[in-house]
Amino acid sequence: MKRFLIGLIIGLVAWPIGVLCYLRFGHPPVAVADHPFPLEAQILKVPLHNRIAADQPKAVPIQPTEANLLAGAQVYSKNCATCHGMYNQTSIFAQHMYPWPPPLLQTHGANRVVGVTDDPATETYWKVSNGIRLTGMPAFKQVLTPTQIWQVSVLLANANKPMPPSIQALLNKP
Repeated sequence: MKRFLIGLIIGLVAWPIGVLCYLRFGHPPVAVADHPFPLEAQILKVPLHNRIAADQPKAVPIQPTEANLLAGAQVYSKNCATCHGMYNQTSIFAQHMYPWPPPLLQTHGANRVVGVTDDPATETYWKVSNGIRLTGMPAFKQVLTPTQIWQVSVLLANANKPMPPSIQALLNKP
């Protein structure tokens, strides 16, 4: 029993020291080109989705009118396109980011979804407002008004639907 307790104590002390040494001496993958940390996506995905589900607004206060979609397209082209691209134009930045920012106006992923049209606008509103830690997605709640955030969120929720020519023209600009 005494050997077991000594082994247990050594194990409980050695494991944290080993982790600290691993972190201290620069072995974790911190560069964009590095392979992901083991279970990194799984570890971060659960708390992110739970936080969004708990905090996101319950309803969308604006409708996807042409005026709101056009205003959302203006916000998108000024603040989002640099990383997320435009119609048929992939962002140069996106190719060099980890995790990769999804193209929000193009199909992507295994399910061939357009941007985040599979997410409710309330979830997109939360992500745009608060940003997402460790992804490069900034928080815009100090930069944009709540109305602007709703407009871009509604635009992105409807990105898989035909858009009026004025909006298509704005989102096709290089």
